[in-house]
Amino acid sequence: MTDCLFCRIVKGEIPSRKIYEDDDIYAFHDIHPLAPVHFMIIPREHVATLYDAGMAQHRALGKMLAMAGELARREGANDGFRTIINTGRVGNQEVYHVHMHIIGGPDPLGPMILRKK
Repeated sequence: MTDCLFCRIVKGEIPSRKIYEDDDIYAFHDIHPLAPVHFMIIPREHVATLYDAGMAQHRALGKMLAMAGELARREGANDGFRTIINTGRVGNQEVYHVHMHIIGGPDPLGPMILRKK
């Protein structure tokens, strides 16, 4: 997909602060971090949402989860982190290329979603 922001980052057309890459996945710092540690891991292959993912993507999706802890520790999240994959409009997905946010730091992150009273 030629107009996908993350596909262009993977191709090197748009600069990023790369953390890790291999044949299946690419990890880079978020440009608007929400915590001292905030980066994303994406599959190199364009898959718009988790709705669109299937068994053909199991290697990349599994590797994203498997590498999360190691990469989080390397970046300084030594006492836990949060993983977030937003999917679709209701999930507030902003870039339609599957991506997993890794967010952490020295302080607790607070509640994941505030409960409505």
